[in-house]
Amino acid sequence: MDLLNTLVDKGLRRELPTRDEALAVLATSDDELLDVVAAAGKVRRQWFGRRVKLNYLVNLKSGLCPEDCSYCSQRLGSKAEILKYTWIKPDEAEKAAAAGVAGGAKRVCLVASGRGPTDRDVDRVSKTIEAIKGQHGDVEVCACLGLLSEGQAERLKSAGADAYNHNLNTSEATYGDITTTHTYADRVETVQQAQAAGLSACSGLIAGMGETDADLVDVVFSLRELDPDSVPVNFLIPMEGTPLAKDWHLTPQRCLRILAMVRFVCPDVEVRLAGGREVHLRSMQPLALNLVNSIFLGDYLTSEGQAGQTDLDMIADAGFEVEGAETKTLPEHRAEPSGGCGSHEGGCAPCGDAPRTVPEPSEAQAARTDLVAVRRRGAGTDLAPNA
Repeated sequence: MDLLNTLVDKGLRRELPTRDEALAVLATSDDELLDVVAAAGKVRRQWFGRRVKLNYLVNLKSGLCPEDCSYCSQRLGSKAEILKYTWIKPDEAEKAAAAGVAGGAKRVCLVASGRGPTDRDVDRVSKTIEAIKGQHGDVEVCACLGLLSEGQAERLKSAGADAYNHNLNTSEATYGDITTTHTYADRVETVQQAQAAGLSACSGLIAGMGETDADLVDVVFSLRELDPDSVPVNFLIPMEGTPLAKDWHLTPQRCLRILAMVRFVCPDVEVRLAGGREVHLRSMQPLALNLVNSIFLGDYLTSEGQAGQTDLDMIADAGFEVEGAETKTLPEHRAEPSGGCGSHEGGCAPCGDAPRTVPEPSEAQAARTDLVAVRRRGAGTDLAPNA
């Protein structure tokens, strides 16, 4: 297939595909799916071998967020019956993080609901980072606290944070359809603040919110231009009590095509299979390891993931290996002072006027509400975490 040969060649050279090529990946048939996975797998192995980085989430403050993000169970007005609690103490967060580290996690992601942190919140998180680093010196710590104010990224960096996560989530053109209390530009600015402070930027997307193929390509091209080190790909978990509870647009095959497209556009970046993989990929999860080089271990913020040991068994059974703390995740060239992928000069291809057609629902896309379980263990509870 000429398209796939072209994309492999470009991926091995870190060259940006065209928008039409990225759209063509999403338009491939199920008969071509294994060819698509195999092609993107060549690019993944070129830059990351067969290593899988494990990340572990600790929800420092759950629920009661004033923002109205339609996909989120912690949003303003959410009726989802999730855990709700204010800031957990640094020692509690360290204990939760320890479970993930014991399970093989190389990075701990500290997340708190809300529009963005106050200076007092940054103090709290700084103490938590210090507590975790004090017990687990080799672990990477990523903070995810919402929109940053001036100077906060620098303070988190000084406290020992290695990275900052803030996702773009969807295309700029459709961002106002899912959130009205802040803008797409606000999110871009926070990622840039993190980068300017010397933090490794982590920014990704959520698929399955009714977006079109063009929307997916738009946000992934925007991410390529923003050039984060990590790109988490989330698949919407349609939680009861949220505006998108009835949005079941994804099949395992579509999820794999999305992951392959992200890998072709971001060949040498840590592509992370994030929330919703169990719900939408189901038994196809091992195949996705040929496309991504990073996953979350155990549970998510407000929903349960599969058992941590099952994750480890899946990685081993698929012929991959857990990335050790002593191994650098990113290829050497991404650590150069100039930064960036080196394959374009500041601007990616324009968005164009591709038709925005939402995929028609099919029998294969039936709701699997039985796979959505609210988290009731770990941080904010007296029960042991899943790791």
